[in-house]
Amino acid sequence: MLEEVERWLTRRSWSSADRPLNRLTDARAADPHRTSVSVVLPALNEEATVGAIVATIRRELMEKVRLVDELVVIDSGSTDATAAVARAAGARVVHRDAILPRIPALPGKGEVLWRSLLVTSGEIVCFVDADLKDFSADFVSGTVGPLLTDPAVQFVKAMYDRPLGDSAGQGGRVTELVARPLLNLHWPQLAGFVQPLGGEYAVRRSLLERLPFPVGYGVELGLLVDALHTVGLDALGQVDVGVRRHRHQDGQALGRMAAAIYRTAQLRLSRGHLVRPALTQFERGEEGFVPRTHVVDTEERPPMREIEEYVERWAA
Repeated sequence: MLEEVERWLTRRSWSSADRPLNRLTDARAADPHRTSVSVVLPALNEEATVGAIVATIRRELMEKVRLVDELVVIDSGSTDATAAVARAAGARVVHRDAILPRIPALPGKGEVLWRSLLVTSGEIVCFVDADLKDFSADFVSGTVGPLLTDPAVQFVKAMYDRPLGDSAGQGGRVTELVARPLLNLHWPQLAGFVQPLGGEYAVRRSLLERLPFPVGYGVELGLLVDALHTVGLDALGQVDVGVRRHRHQDGQALGRMAAAIYRTAQLRLSRGHLVRPALTQFERGEEGFVPRTHVVDTEERPPMREIEEYVERWAA
């Protein structure tokens, strides 16, 4: 590990307990206009978990204390009761296709995060995955905390244990097999991030609006790498929030995720083009193995400050 990263780990890695809620609310009260907070949950068929997450954030961070200003669930085309459950729990629900309708929406998590900037107003934007179980408000207050108390910090990722079923510390398979080797080999300044692909992080809007967004699974890697090049390592941080439990993907879904992440890294390394941006996997059928080919996410959305509607909204 680089000496620079070792120093960074001592200065820019914290625990959620390092910043109690009263300290955060005091920081907000001192400058409410520069510290407004939006929480965004991208959601696709998450009726089993989204309600409890929304209810916890509302109760702990909007009603008991005033830390979060708006709580928005972006529904990316759910076919279950995700939208109704989230709305009943107290979130504002916006359908992905209703945002920036002149640009047809593409499938993918990054697409939803990108569009969320147009329907939120917080100077700090906190993203939280909608499939978390046993959710704690520390995922929000922990990642938002350094941004409220240190003006030099611009991007904060959550770090945590990721159990896989009953096995401790065995989650995050794509992180360990794909993302961590890529970061250590090509962006060693980012080798200190415990959960580089984690979906829980808080970022200043002024930075987010300057970054391109991969539309699919590569969004977390892409934002982290681009943030490093835009604002430097010392503006990035991470906070230990405990344990993250969620619905795990099967092996083939992880393969598609890994391909998208590799593509995102490859674009940033060379800005070149894959000869064949697709991934073929195999499933056993009645007569043997059957190939299934999936397109790898290759689209990226431009920085939001290049979008006319966004510029007009903030100018007003």
